[in-house]
Amino acid sequence: MKLGPLWLKIQVACGDALAMGPGKADLLEAIITEGSISGAGRALGMSYRRAWLLVDEMNRCFDPVLVDTLKGGGLERGAKVSATGLAVLEAYREMEREAAAIAERPAYARLRTHIRDQPVTND
Repeated sequence: MKLGPLWLKIQVACGDALAMGPGKADLLEAIITEGSISGAGRALGMSYRRAWLLVDEMNRCFDPVLVDTLKGGGLERGAKVSATGLAVLEAYREMEREAAAIAERPAYARLRTHIRDQPVTND
């Protein structure tokens, strides 16, 4: 998330893997809305393969898994964010909101006094 010139990006690690970050949280929300990994990927402008790899990495990092895939035909196919997935997503978004408070802290105000509006060009 961008707050003025401050970029905040919370990432949660699982060993060397990225278990959760802003893109994965967006993907979970898109799966909730779209009801499938492919639909979520399309909504976010990413390939099915990329969306599937992100879901796979999340599922390997959390117990129980965050996304249940539903095999078969008809209305019972697609993907569903599990109860654990909903809880993780809620906790992650809460962490983002809490982190945004950094922009109101005195240390950030002091740092901002030294930030240029644009980088100096090397002409």
